Amino acid sequence: MKHKISAKKLKEVEEIKNLSNKYSVIGLIDMTNLPSLQLQRMRQQLRSTLFLKMTKKRLIRIGLEQLKEKENIKEFSDQLRGEAALIFTNDSPFKLAKVLNKGKSNAPAKVGQIAPNDIIIPAGPTSFAPGPVIGELGQLGIKTEVKEGKIAIKEDKLLVREGEIINQKAADMLYKLGVEPMKVGLNLVAAYEKGIIYTKDVLSVDEEAYINNLKQMGMDAFNLAIHIGYITKDNVKQLIQKAFRDSSALSDSKNITTSESIKGELAKVDREADALKNKLNIETIEEVKEEKKNLHKEVNMEKEKEVTTDELLNEAEEDTKEEREQMIKERKEKEDMKKAEDALKELTDKAIRGKK
Repeated sequence: MKHKISAKKLKEVEEIKNLSNKYSVIGLIDMTNLPSLQLQRMRQQLRSTLFLKMTKKRLIRIGLEQLKEKENIKEFSDQLRGEAALIFTNDSPFKLAKVLNKGKSNAPAKVGQIAPNDIIIPAGPTSFAPGPVIGELGQLGIKTEVKEGKIAIKEDKLLVREGEIINQKAADMLYKLGVEPMKVGLNLVAAYEKGIIYTKDVLSVDEEAYINNLKQMGMDAFNLAIHIGYITKDNVKQLIQKAFRDSSALSDSKNITTSESIKGELAKVDREADALKNKLNIETIEEVKEEKKNLHKEVNMEKEKEVTTDELLNEAEEDTKEEREQMIKERKEKEDMKKAEDALKELTDKAIRGKK
């Protein structure tokens, strides 16, 4: 005698099959410990992008396994657990996980609940003064010490593993420490898209860390391409600049004359000439020549003056003395100018010989 399936159950199975074909992504939900009021609120908030289907776990399994054309659907149905439900969407599995996680809130652990994740007691100070609490922590394998008059936890302690039942001692200690490990909301167990099953550990990706990793990989790839000389549209400018710097360094090390290196040498000669001029405390050659011309002109004008009185003769004698001193000074300046010209010529010749 065959067992007759009620029309209501057949309708539930058909609806699951129709929704699975209508939407691109199927999600398995565990609603264990989810308050009904919060469930209603979440259904209202997600109605525009998601469709939540709640029915018996057995009917969900039957409905999914009848979708034989979908690859790996049997393996997906094996992920069912807890107070199961299905959620359907056309968004990506990762966006689905992000939306559902955003709607969750923290809650304290209760005795008999199943840990949704590894529950870890972090190292650090507590608000407890030394006393019986030290013994309670020790019974749970939590290492402690006293710092500044308070109990401190020495190192992180895995208190309850994911999937394990939370016992009385663990629940009491979590409450005392203010640790709220439970996430109240729609717990996405797995998602299915085009034959690929995305499990919880894959979907719970740290988005910021993932983006930073992508940026770092992009930078590493860029640096590698620069290092091996692999040309792309993103690094061609930097490679040209690097080639120019390398060629300049090579020409300098081998004393090869180029249009760029000769400019540098001439600039170096100019700097050395300016330094020599400052050291000798002389003016430019043109300025020295102009000053000499003016001195000769003044001397010639003095010679042309007529001397008619003794007083003028005395003045002439004084002028002659001054003229002699001026001529000595002029001769010395001429010698200094000659030294400067010789030094400039020597620097220029040296630079040209070096380049040859």
